[in-house]
Amino acid sequence: MESPVVVTVKDGTALNVAVAFRILASRIHPRHPILLKDTLHPEEETDLLSTMLSSSIHIGSLLCDGVGDAILLRQERAPGANIRLGYNILQAAGNRIFKTDYVACPSCGRTLFDLQSTTAKIKASTQHLKGVKIAVMGCIVNGPGEMADADFGYVGGAPGKINLYIGKKPVKFNIPEAEAVDRLVDLIKENGKWVDVPPTPAAEPALA
Repeated sequence: MESPVVVTVKDGTALNVAVAFRILASRIHPRHPILLKDTLHPEEETDLLSTMLSSSIHIGSLLCDGVGDAILLRQERAPGANIRLGYNILQAAGNRIFKTDYVACPSCGRTLFDLQSTTAKIKASTQHLKGVKIAVMGCIVNGPGEMADADFGYVGGAPGKINLYIGKKPVKFNIPEAEAVDRLVDLIKENGKWVDVPPTPAAEPALA
């Protein structure tokens, strides 16, 4: 049997990135790993936002389709930025979990609390929980349906009141908003998903 060989699409190919890699995947044996690229024309100049959108669309859509075993980002040239972008794409596609994942509704007239400040408070308390997915939803009308595969949900139940969810199941009701973030932390602890914040390494004394 032929040994596995890493394969990719040749630069300069006159096809859309996602189309080119889907064709490649359809024509090779699955034992051969595929290296995905975010561009087939690496010399093209793009601004930061265009780079992020293009790389995320090209590679993210392929990963979500089950195509690809490794990724190569070349549109983002800032030192370290391509690594951060790669991590975010892998996490968003569900291929690798590097940090806490948050899902928030876009907000509308039904939203029962300040979504941005509340999400910031939740992140401040939970952002060290690698692999935990938390949904922050403004109301019980659309919120539970938008929570998808979240582990825990923080949902506006009434003015000034919050309902907490495990997955899509409501488990605690009408919690005062001022206490809700703490009660969310308690719920995460009760379900064995909590870890303490890693201690910050002590600074070494300066040399004289």
